[in-house]
Amino acid sequence: MTSPALGQTAAPARSVIQRNNVAVSGDPAGRPIVFAHGFGCSQEVWRNVVPAFAEDHLIVLFDHVGAGGSDLSAYDPGKYDSLHGYADDLNEILDELNLHDVVYVGHSVSSMVGVLAANRDPSRFGALVLVAPSPRYVNDGDYVGGFEQEDIDSLLDTLDSNYLGWSSAVAPMMTGNHDRPEIGQQLTDNFCSTDPTIARHFARVTFLSDNRRDLASVTVPTLVLQSTDDVIAPLEVGSYVADAIPGSRLVVMATTGHCPNLSDPVGLAAEIRAYLG
Repeated sequence: MTSPALGQTAAPARSVIQRNNVAVSGDPAGRPIVFAHGFGCSQEVWRNVVPAFAEDHLIVLFDHVGAGGSDLSAYDPGKYDSLHGYADDLNEILDELNLHDVVYVGHSVSSMVGVLAANRDPSRFGALVLVAPSPRYVNDGDYVGGFEQEDIDSLLDTLDSNYLGWSSAVAPMMTGNHDRPEIGQQLTDNFCSTDPTIARHFARVTFLSDNRRDLASVTVPTLVLQSTDDVIAPLEVGSYVADAIPGSRLVVMATTGHCPNLSDPVGLAAEIRAYLG
């Protein structure tokens, strides 16, 4: 399906379940746990994490509009010109499924999507698990985001001119674990299956966002999970997020790279279970 060009009005959306390719599994009577993927990915990145929760949780997976099996015709550049558009989708999914006491597990940019959604309607959420979060990727005074503005500008320019080449170069850098090239290849495959026009727009929204002020408003119990040697969200960022969200807990996992759902799904699931337990 061809995505609408940026600047055009998207076609009328189908139901949120169809639009976001929502998949529900696990124990219908269990506590709901919702997994949200990061930039350039789809719900497939959780396939090795989900089995750890299948027996006693209601599992909800979905694709952000523009990713994976979502309805690409529903992509509206105006709505998705900020992370609030994705947060609105998340709350709509929870409303449609009538979920409460939700454990929301958001990876990378979806961590901030969860923060925005929970701030909008905390009644649906029981816990936030923020995996490799970053409220701002650009350094700002004493704030360490990991990139200078010129780094982000260069990254976005390269993405605009050669998306597939950018994907092949950036994915292994993001995942780290260079002794396990198959992990980088998994992320590269995800990137390459994403519509390039939408990916370029989402990249700008992601890497130019600043959600630092939203962190102090979080009232939902929060776990921050941080990898070591994460070039996208370094340890200083995880510490900043944990310090800014009242009562949150920071755990530095014994894995490297920006994608522990790919590099260490067993360890990631164990940390989530320990927190919930």
